[in-house]
Amino acid sequence: MSILSKARALWARRRPKPLDEWFFVSFDEQAVHVRAEPPGEASWSQSFRWDSVVRVCFKAEDMWLSDGIYVFTRERPESYVIPTEAQGGGELWSEILRRKLFDASLAIEAAGSAGGLYCWPPPEAAR
Repeated sequence: MSILSKARALWARRRPKPLDEWFFVSFDEQAVHVRAEPPGEASWSQSFRWDSVVRVCFKAEDMWLSDGIYVFTRERPESYVIPTEAQGGGELWSEILRRKLFDASLAIEAAGSAGGLYCWPPPEAAR
């Protein structure tokens, strides 16, 4: 094996797997299903019902990090976090907008942002 081949093999082992190769999200009419198979870690899965969603936040990141969708439900105090770069992440975001669980004009503002947290409904309306 040449030095170049060894260097490529070492680089391939160190480079993290893209999110869409190990983080998956799907949904149906009743629920959202999240499954992760992180490299070198235990796999896990979670689901939540659409009718339990009380708030959605969009975390805009810079170009080096995946934007995140934070879904708050009545099922538990912490949010479900789904990277937009997950396989199915873009489709989930479209479905959230279609279901009007996030304001469309705020989504446009968030998409054009270099960073920040955008939530719907706003904190004062969520009380």
